[in-house]
Amino acid sequence: MRLLAKRAGLLRGWRRWLAAFTAGAIGALAMPPFGFLPALVLSLAPAIWLLDGTMKEGPSRLAPLKPAALLGWFWGFGTFVAGLWWLGAAFLVEAEEFAWAMPFGVLGLPALLAFFPAAGFALARLLWLPDARRILAFAFGMTIAEWLRGHLFTGFPWNSPGMALGQNLWLMQSASLVGLYGLTFLSLCIGAAPAVLLTGPAGRARWAVPALAAMMLLGMAGFGYWRLPAEASATVRDVRLRIMQPNLPQDAKFNPRNRDAIMRHYLTLSARPGKDGAAPTHIIWPESAFPFLLHRDPASLAQIGALLEPGSVLITGAARMDEPLPGEAVGKFYNAIQVIDDRGTILGAYDKVHLVPFGEYVPKFLDALIKAFGLRQFVHIPGGFEPADKRMTLAIPGLPPVAATICYEAIFPNEILADGPRPDLILNVTNDAWFGQTPGPYQHFAQARLRAVEEGLPLLRAANTGISAVIDPYGRIVDELPLGVEGNINSTLPVAEAATVYSKGGKFSLTVTLVICLMLLVVRRGKHSTFP
Repeated sequence: MRLLAKRAGLLRGWRRWLAAFTAGAIGALAMPPFGFLPALVLSLAPAIWLLDGTMKEGPSRLAPLKPAALLGWFWGFGTFVAGLWWLGAAFLVEAEEFAWAMPFGVLGLPALLAFFPAAGFALARLLWLPDARRILAFAFGMTIAEWLRGHLFTGFPWNSPGMALGQNLWLMQSASLVGLYGLTFLSLCIGAAPAVLLTGPAGRARWAVPALAAMMLLGMAGFGYWRLPAEASATVRDVRLRIMQPNLPQDAKFNPRNRDAIMRHYLTLSARPGKDGAAPTHIIWPESAFPFLLHRDPASLAQIGALLEPGSVLITGAARMDEPLPGEAVGKFYNAIQVIDDRGTILGAYDKVHLVPFGEYVPKFLDALIKAFGLRQFVHIPGGFEPADKRMTLAIPGLPPVAATICYEAIFPNEILADGPRPDLILNVTNDAWFGQTPGPYQHFAQARLRAVEEGLPLLRAANTGISAVIDPYGRIVDELPLGVEGNINSTLPVAEAATVYSKGGKFSLTVTLVICLMLLVVRRGKHSTFP
């Protein structure tokens, strides 16, 4: 095995890039829905060995940065192709119009995202030391890169390495202290540490770093075990939830000819009696529930009012349009959540803030080019959706204040809560029917679930084709409907816990961790050991 590690460092040319691509692709097995944690080691340890191979490339300290960046790009390309291939399913919903663009989603997006690990590898290589501290250099560089991936160009923190630990109930509890990016730093340290076994000093010393990583993993598991209460979470009084999962295929949902059939399906499914026969106080429907503007359809609002018991409300995803301004043919469209009472009156709405590029809108600088080729975004909205100006807490009768999120808004840590008083509930409505029976919906669900742990808030999730669920503030699944199943969840509402360390200020723990890490890497650089 030590010979294998040394040979990895000696690889050059296409063999080096193929090895990096393969190592990155293996790492996708550590992500949901697989959760095969050893894949993290099988992906990160070879990355360390390959970076070791750049030690003697060029006369200056900066010379190895180019091969290191190329390694990172191929490693990232493998990671994102293997982890995000399911995006191609969206191009087949309207295949006659979008199938030609599938390679751009399946290969083009991973190729762009791969520039972030390329930067991470290059930064790590800049701080590289031929001793065990190179594990810290790698974790430092890649954590910075992952943070940038989650924030630049609207951000896309999907399948961050922290999710390898963030899908296990005990291990995910550490997110209440350090959040997703803190878990990412820990995942990189733990997953890369075994590389030292094969390239470290002889004797017992080579076991020190892997042993420390194992202790970190056990410590996280122990903290999770300690943090999780033995009993179920308390519930909010007089709240009876019904989350409806219609399981409609995407091509049917967006076809206006199906509007009446869709409304009948929603109403019939929502009216099914629960297990105890008690009527729900709150019915929740998923994102973009209708192929029409609900707020401009009095007949449909009246049908919803007739469905509801006195005093109950329905919460649903629905497109919304402002009144046109003078001189405009149509108003601005918003992807929204609307709250409707038993009289069919819309009581309030939340408009989505963080839109999906090319899915819900076309970036302004590309708009003219897209139109010149006769193309459009996936959603059939003239001009695309507009983002809301700022995040707002949603007030719903009978519920505590709600942090509302639509679709992939739930994957962004630090963007869940609005400014002001802390809410007591996270609501996520989504439509993952675009991606069929693939890993995509499982990955989306796992990321939304981690937000509950980070903030110490229960999560209600309504998804068109699944996974719909009620999740308590510790990430425990109270009830769920699996992917591809039609039905209702009838449940109570878990009570929120006190604000977590992360929610109160743990966001700064990542900064402190990275500063300490950098200090360890730059102090006494001249007194490091060499590889055996």
